[in-house]
Amino acid sequence: MSQPVQPPNPPQQPYGGGQPTDGNPYAAQQPPAGAPYAPHPGAQTGGNPFAGQQPGQFGGGAPFSPAPPARDTMGLGLLAAVVATLVAAGVYGGIIGATEHQIGYAAVGVGFLVGFAAGKVGGRNPVLPVIGAVLALIGVYGGQLLGEAIIATKVAPVTVSEVFFEHFSVLNEAWKADTNVISILFFAIAAAAAFSAAKKAAG
Repeated sequence: MSQPVQPPNPPQQPYGGGQPTDGNPYAAQQPPAGAPYAPHPGAQTGGNPFAGQQPGQFGGGAPFSPAPPARDTMGLGLLAAVVATLVAAGVYGGIIGATEHQIGYAAVGVGFLVGFAAGKVGGRNPVLPVIGAVLALIGVYGGQLLGEAIIATKVAPVTVSEVFFEHFSVLNEAWKADTNVISILFFAIAAAAAFSAAKKAAG
């Protein structure tokens, strides 16, 4: 009588020796470490490869903050132009009083200084070159009046302030008497110099 034949190989147990779950022998299995299909510990889920990234990775970081709005500097430019007008008129008047002559280069210098101050401080505001030209005219006029007043102090026992504040009408009449085509040309040159300097200084 023959002996029962044993099966050649016993059934293999699933990975890790676990038991089938709900009829699926692989449902509760974990792939062995190092398996090529094992999920990486840092693998992302949900189909978004960047879901777990921290801000700042891959050269990122907080978005650039918007540039601050440009500051309106017209007021500062106007103030600088007024100060430059007073200074330039004083220097121009001193030159006229010392030489007793109107010098064209000095008038150009008045316009350039006024326009440069307006454009450099005030920026590209399109009104400033025009304001600079007007103030240059005022500066040349004030400088010529100051020059007349200084010349008057050489021939009369008065001070410059007395001529301006007590005898201004006489001073203005003396200025008119000395005004000629060259004087008017100085005004035009000073205004043009101020307009051009303001534009160039603003960049």
